[in-house]
Amino acid sequence: MRLCVVPCGKLKIWDKNPDAGPTKAKDVYIGPFAKACIDYAERFYPRRYVILSAKYGFLFPDELIPGNYNVTFNDPKTNPIGVEELRRQAEQKGLMKYDEIVVVAGSNYVKIVRKVFAGKKIITPLKGLGGMGLMISAIKRAIEDGREL
Repeated sequence: MRLCVVPCGKLKIWDKNPDAGPTKAKDVYIGPFAKACIDYAERFYPRRYVILSAKYGFLFPDELIPGNYNVTFNDPKTNPIGVEELRRQAEQKGLMKYDEIVVVAGSNYVKIVRKVFAGKKIITPLKGLGGMGLMISAIKRAIEDGREL
């Protein structure tokens, strides 16, 4: 069985609509890349995906996020969640039952997921696609064609 992991993103619903209030994780990240990854997961893994947030860790699509934040795996000063905590979460949320983990995200996320799910088969469909624009195009094409990357 496969689990899909997609990234969070810097641009969030509150950047566009400050009064949005608590929002479901799948509707929070509105940047083009995060949105494309979530759309992909919704299409191919509708009940088997999580969003990896640098602040909250693994989020199910319908989990509520209370409000805006700015935490990134790229800057340790923002205090992102650590691998050990992510492992605990993966256990608690039943994510360790999956044999294969599909990471539809950039290389930083792939590295983190590999550490959390050590020993599992990690599938990286965006690997080697180059920049974000090319990745978004590939994702949109896959959704339109109804064919996984």
